[in-house]
Amino acid sequence: MSSLSHPLVMEPEELEARLDSQGLLVVDLSKPEVHARIHIPSAVHFDYGRIVAARRPIGGLLPDEAALGEVLGSTGITPETHVIAYDDEGGGKACRLLWTLDVLGHRKFSLLNGGLHAWANETHPVESGVTPPAPAHYPAKIAATGHADRNYILARLGDDSVRLLDARSPEEYRGFKRLAARGGHIPGAVNLEWTRAMDPNRNLRLRPEEELRAMLESLDVTPAHEVITYCQTHHRSAYTYIVLKALGFERIRGYPGSWSEWGNLDDTPVE
Repeated sequence: MSSLSHPLVMEPEELEARLDSQGLLVVDLSKPEVHARIHIPSAVHFDYGRIVAARRPIGGLLPDEAALGEVLGSTGITPETHVIAYDDEGGGKACRLLWTLDVLGHRKFSLLNGGLHAWANETHPVESGVTPPAPAHYPAKIAATGHADRNYILARLGDDSVRLLDARSPEEYRGFKRLAARGGHIPGAVNLEWTRAMDPNRNLRLRPEEELRAMLESLDVTPAHEVITYCQTHHRSAYTYIVLKALGFERIRGYPGSWSEWGNLDDTPVE
């Protein structure tokens, strides 16, 4: 879902035409040194580390409401701001921000399709330096939708109306590459590595809708299902979450903590 005036996935030329729009804020989650060298005019930098919390060895957790309100407000975001997010890696960090906004019930947001790759490679205007944000007030309130925890998933294992979508690499999914105490995947989960949704021949834009739908349907993941996305720390799977949202999936949740939690517990089943 997006506001009436801005699409959920925005093309660079659309954004260029809207850069002076009232109530719109372009947020750059690229590395700080990249942002200082090149960014979209008037874009403010956002530190990805401030929207993830950790309780080692678990990472990628959702910060509390006070911390989220502080970081969003200090970036100049209000509940009325339409946020357009991008990064320099194809969209993972940008989508974690958009997922966070979604969990807060903030629906005014867009992903810049292709991010900095598409913007810079297609010669849209850029600037250097750092744009200081205009601090604002953001009363963050975490909603009951958009996110799932361990207990929510445990209660739905084996439920045929639910699909678990693992956005990690096939090696992690199969347990050959282990980044937690245990390797493997949540029982019943299907695997779609997050980068498969990106088109390297189109500056890391999302692949065409029909290709994405075919990929998902081949895994028996359809809009009729509730879909829970996860990876290692809900960075890659936040991108998958926004891809599903762009395809019109309505019942989707992301699992903060993801495998860094599930794979490090001794009472969760592993396949």
